[in-house]
Amino acid sequence: MGRTIGIGIQDFADIRRENLFYIDKTLFVKEWWDNRDSVTLITRPRRFGKTLTMSMVEQFFSVKYAGQADLFDGLAIWQEERYRSLQGTYPVISLSFANVKEKNYQNAREKICLLLVNLYGEHSYLLDSDVLTEKEREFFLSVSEDMTDVKATMAIYQLSGYLSRYYGKKVIILLDEYDTPMQEAYINGFWEELAGFTRSLFNSTFKTNSYLERAIMTGITRVSKESIFSDLNNLVVVTTTSDLYAEYFGFTEREVFDALEEFGLSDQKQKVKEWYDGFIFGHLKDVYNPWSILNYLRTEKFFTYWANTSSNSLAGKLIQEGSRSIKQSFETLMRGETLTRQIDEQIVYNQLDQDEASIWSLLLASGYLRVKNYRMINSDFGNWTEEYELELTNFEVKVMFRNMIRGWFGASSSDYNDFVKALLLDDIDAMNEYMNRVALSTFSYFDTGKRPSGQTEPERFYHGFVLGLMVELEDQYRITSNRESGFGRYDIMLEPKKCGLDGIIMEFKVRNARREDSLEETAAVALEQIEKQQYVADMIQRGVPEDKIRKYGFAFEGKQVLIEK
Repeated sequence: MGRTIGIGIQDFADIRRENLFYIDKTLFVKEWWDNRDSVTLITRPRRFGKTLTMSMVEQFFSVKYAGQADLFDGLAIWQEERYRSLQGTYPVISLSFANVKEKNYQNAREKICLLLVNLYGEHSYLLDSDVLTEKEREFFLSVSEDMTDVKATMAIYQLSGYLSRYYGKKVIILLDEYDTPMQEAYINGFWEELAGFTRSLFNSTFKTNSYLERAIMTGITRVSKESIFSDLNNLVVVTTTSDLYAEYFGFTEREVFDALEEFGLSDQKQKVKEWYDGFIFGHLKDVYNPWSILNYLRTEKFFTYWANTSSNSLAGKLIQEGSRSIKQSFETLMRGETLTRQIDEQIVYNQLDQDEASIWSLLLASGYLRVKNYRMINSDFGNWTEEYELELTNFEVKVMFRNMIRGWFGASSSDYNDFVKALLLDDIDAMNEYMNRVALSTFSYFDTGKRPSGQTEPERFYHGFVLGLMVELEDQYRITSNRESGFGRYDIMLEPKKCGLDGIIMEFKVRNARREDSLEETAAVALEQIEKQQYVADMIQRGVPEDKIRKYGFAFEGKQVLIEK
């Protein structure tokens, strides 16, 4: 009988005192302390134990936990005798931005200020001491939700000084989920305002703070230095491609297999590996996401636990509103193939709309992609750059993206499903009816809203449409789009995987009012292009008889669609 598993418990003390299931990661304390780095930023995907690790570090060092050595008794760090004397000996400032998920700058700033108010409340005993001068008492009491930017961005620095004098030691600062407000700011359009505020806060807290002993920051992404870390030259960044601390976030395969044995589930090792393995940190392969493993051990059911812990809104936004290139690349990933891309691990949020490399970097940092291979290449200008071969991390991630793509057509799901059925039956009248309903309901969802409407809209829509077809028909067809075939490029090809199914080619055209008098003429031009460019060549070469290949011309004008064959 395995130990009791507590789902969602992120307080280290609660886990230890209730004797809940825990995989010992306490040697992180030793490795981090021995490295003697001033400020460490560690990025890992969500639900990989960042918050639990920060809780463990706080409870190891904080004077609040002095005399509570029982929390660590029997764990690996307690075998290191010289570290026992460190437990409970430092003032620690600990806060988290995990809940700063506001929709505008004013509310985000107020939420951060409220966290600072609560932080000061935890240390209100300082007001009863003789450590504070009268001016400092005034500052302490002036910390509020509506304080000025100057006071807000200096609040942690000031508190560091008060605590350092009170305890006679420099402080350790822990900031968990530092980038959660950044992602929300990008999604909701107030990035520049928040970046300016955060830059000032981080500069005073981590750079010019003479009362700082050490600091750890955690998050999902490495936000670019120019955005918020421009003054922090004392920052050590540990990303998913770094070897440092690789084994302390996530479960190794040995740890997972031992847990399966403890719970009598050894016969499920291979399936657990397929669903939840695949994360790679530095050179450490076969890392599993803890959230899914814990949930599986508790329920003994395979499900998208990790993928369902948030709305995945940023990943969905980037792909749904992405260019043709983004969607085509994503089609490749959904087919189980790999992409080769240059990656810059510094995420520039305000460039995500223009820079495709930033999108793949963010998806890699977020855990949706993993690095299959890596190499250094010499560019034309003599500069060495990093090139990564990327793939979807595991089956759980693929299922998550399937559900996300289905959600794009949620407003017209019945019409979309009816269109797919009509397509398989070659019912051209029903195809026209349902495709027009789908386009009317979902057309605008694929536009970023940052570009003038025009001929790019249908392209964004139908590449999203292709991804939808891939999800619904992947068991029956191999679906590709805009690839070379014959003498030209087809828009969508459905190559049958099973005998008895027809092959399908679809050519999409936007009506050119100067050249074509009607949608019928545009559809005819699309069909003519299929014939002229010999788009059937690929499927014929692969053994599909020509008389078993159907061809459709799709003509677009705004949200109106006409399909001919």
